[in-house]
Amino acid sequence: MIPMHTSTHSVFSKSDSAFDDLSASLGDQRPHPSEDALSQLGRALMTELLDVIADTALEDFQTILAETLIGAFHSAAQRIERDADRARDTMRSLDRDFDGSEAADTELQEATAKARAGDAATQAAELIRDAAAESYTVATGEVWTAWRGSRRGTHLTAAQMEAKAAIRAIKSRRAGEADPGGPVIAFRGAPTADTAEDAGRVFDALNWALKEWPDMALATTGAKGSEKLAIKWSKQKGVKLILARADFDAHGKAAPFRANDELIALEPTCCLTLIHSLDRSRSPDQRPFGPALNLGQKAMETGLRHVSIRARAA
Repeated sequence: MIPMHTSTHSVFSKSDSAFDDLSASLGDQRPHPSEDALSQLGRALMTELLDVIADTALEDFQTILAETLIGAFHSAAQRIERDADRARDTMRSLDRDFDGSEAADTELQEATAKARAGDAATQAAELIRDAAAESYTVATGEVWTAWRGSRRGTHLTAAQMEAKAAIRAIKSRRAGEADPGGPVIAFRGAPTADTAEDAGRVFDALNWALKEWPDMALATTGAKGSEKLAIKWSKQKGVKLILARADFDAHGKAAPFRANDELIALEPTCCLTLIHSLDRSRSPDQRPFGPALNLGQKAMETGLRHVSIRARAA
């Protein structure tokens, strides 16, 4: 009988890069770019884009152009990964029906090679994406987040996932990328709460939560203002991030409150809210931000712990 798995991988030395090790193990005669080269490509593409449009009429569209560039590599990674997943489905089918023939063995090896090559190409696209996103944040202070699908950080600094995937993982308790892996801390804040004082209090609250629950995951909707500040904090601290995006196309004006339902469904250990900016000039009437107020109310109704972020005592 011909062996079911015949290795064609060349012997290679382990490196400090998981991507370089994976690409070296594929047995492809053509070389792969190194992890450093891919990261440099991502930084160079973003830097060149921002430099070209700076101080021009296109500067007003900087966010759209930069986020589209990053999103292109995110989409590419997803497409390649889907192809690799189909190859894995073929592998499982061939393995299940394996008859020991040379033809079957060849098919299985080809499907396996295709899946592994797809994994390497997916990681390559993610490395370019993450480097471009990092350069974008450094240059502008803005944080790119994926609108569709999960974002798996190549270096796992702030792995992002859609809330529905995280909810399914909690219910099934299966190990996997979408599983928060620890207590979830939910946060909703006013979009006008974007001052230095607001940032200081948001970071204080999140640092307190991280001290209380060191393996926490942060769940938020990614709305502008204080929630963008929270996302920046998660990236700096390497805290796993769960995004429950408000889907205005599907739910209209109710979208922010439907997003709150998804946050509550994650069964958070604690809900943090900032219902208005701590700078009175940003919200002179001190009218609370409805969705943040709603999350606090839902938390109390369901018996979850709720902490409202307030100004420091004088």
